[in-house]
Amino acid sequence: MSYSGVINKYLEYLPFTEGVRPVTLLEGNTPLIEADNLRDELKAPCKIFLKFEGANPTGSFKDRGMTVAITEAVHRNAEAVICASTGNTSASAAAYAAKAGLQAFVILPKGKIAVGKLAQALIYGAKVIEIDGNFDDALRIVREIGEKTNVVIVNSINPFRIEGQKTASFEILETLGSSPTHHSLPVGNAGNITAYWKGYKEWASKKHSSLPKMLGFQAEGSAPIFHGKIIEHPETVATAIRIGNPASWKLAVQALDESKGQINIVTDSEILEAQRVIARTEGIFCEPASASSVAGLRNLLNKRYFTGKDVVVCTLTGNGLKDPDTASRGITPPLTAAPSLSEVLNLMNLN
Repeated sequence: MSYSGVINKYLEYLPFTEGVRPVTLLEGNTPLIEADNLRDELKAPCKIFLKFEGANPTGSFKDRGMTVAITEAVHRNAEAVICASTGNTSASAAAYAAKAGLQAFVILPKGKIAVGKLAQALIYGAKVIEIDGNFDDALRIVREIGEKTNVVIVNSINPFRIEGQKTASFEILETLGSSPTHHSLPVGNAGNITAYWKGYKEWASKKHSSLPKMLGFQAEGSAPIFHGKIIEHPETVATAIRIGNPASWKLAVQALDESKGQINIVTDSEILEAQRVIARTEGIFCEPASASSVAGLRNLLNKRYFTGKDVVVCTLTGNGLKDPDTASRGITPPLTAAPSLSEVLNLMNLN
């Protein structure tokens, strides 16, 4: 049977009945790649797997939740959908709304979104409104609009988003045949770590499998959960996790506590270095926020946190082409030569 998206594949775990007509772009079914080269580079005793969510239709994990949220919005005869976004949610909401024939509205913090993500939202036909504020200001406005109109909010405060995002944990369990011992994730609005833990628990209740320890990593300048306080002006090169007051804060802390995991921070320089290392060793180009999961793993390896019996999954939440400008900083520019064989061979330096 051909693949038909996460709703059809995991219907028994989702809040729909038989006969539902999914709004789908055939999201999910993303690769879980064993990262042997990265393991060698980091001198890790444990096995490392990379769940590359950048292979989803709009290039990020958001598509898993959006297919469920938009399907429910259509079922409710919604007038339109709306989201606040640092980028990936806007792209996904706009694409799935277009597929459903709904108008999408996107509220963005002005000047705080990667160009690639903004281009996606616009080309999919969303009406984009920039505000002079941060993501938390945008989400506050979106909440108020949701209360006053028949426009459905499709941020992760919408529980249907979490339902869809949890399907990534099912794919990991199916591929590995058992639970990893640890799962490392970037943490911004904290919906993803909440969703993965929900998925692991639901699978365990049916299949009697073990559960992983959840490891969450926030950028140093945008780490409200780590510091235990709202960050009024969050700053990080990793725009997808530049959030000072996560909507799923309490649920994320619950996931960390229940799994006996931990939340920690990584610096921007560690994030960018991890992004380059992932690309150079494994041939995977992920966006900066994604790389925080590997940057955090690297820091824990330096503290001898893992053993040879451990299996660690790192979620790479988005495709690097979402934010090529950031990726280009600090990397070697192209070499230049005349249209001459000898000059090109000289630059190739094969000897």
